[in-house]
Amino acid sequence: MNEVESGRAGTRSRIVERAAQLLGEQGPAAVTTRGVAERAGVQAPTIYRLFGDKDGLLDAVAEHVLAEWVSAKAETVRAASASDVDPVADLRAGWEMQIAFGLANPAIFRLLADSGRTAPSPAAALGMQVLASRVHRVAVAGRLRVGEHRAVELIHAAGLGVVQTLLAAPPADRDPGLAPAMLDAVLARILDEAPAPAADGRIPAAVALRAAAPDLDALSGAERALLAEWLDRVVAAGTAPAGAEH
Repeated sequence: MNEVESGRAGTRSRIVERAAQLLGEQGPAAVTTRGVAERAGVQAPTIYRLFGDKDGLLDAVAEHVLAEWVSAKAETVRAASASDVDPVADLRAGWEMQIAFGLANPAIFRLLADSGRTAPSPAAALGMQVLASRVHRVAVAGRLRVGEHRAVELIHAAGLGVVQTLLAAPPADRDPGLAPAMLDAVLARILDEAPAPAADGRIPAAVALRAAAPDLDALSGAERALLAEWLDRVVAAGTAPAGAEH
């Protein structure tokens, strides 16, 4: 990166940080081009040149705030993966962090949850990877009775719904038990909490083996892929609704 590019990147970073401060201190209405320019010590045209418009700036701010939070979560996942932390307890902790972030950052949450965004959010994608890592640990422990992808989608969708529901109510009227109750409902659907009958117990075993399949070095790449395909079919058949076609 040459000196000009370095200076441009530094200016952009400073603008985003100052805009994030304004957003946190005074809310979305304070994030005006003029207000951010004054806080960052630049001219308004600089913001238009770097971000296109106010929406582009808000997108950058959302990415900045979420990326910092997701990075902290990722460190937590790496630490848990290298320790004896119960994977289900770790999953619960991640859920609580997700809900807390959404409630503490409503403007950013709504922006990132907007399905009309023209470009995907790299920070949001990293957040999904962190969730997938937590779910993977549960699967490896033999506690999951649905496929990993299905578990990730259920938890993610439930989290979005809880935050949207809570944000729609005045703070004084929000039900503090809603988020834990929703998580309990999802976990009851995806976890194998108690010893199961022999036939049903095959599914958690298949899910656990599927989670470990990519690391089975005794098999060739083609053999690992074939094993993964077989196990995906076993899990799909075992978790399909009654009467569904296979």
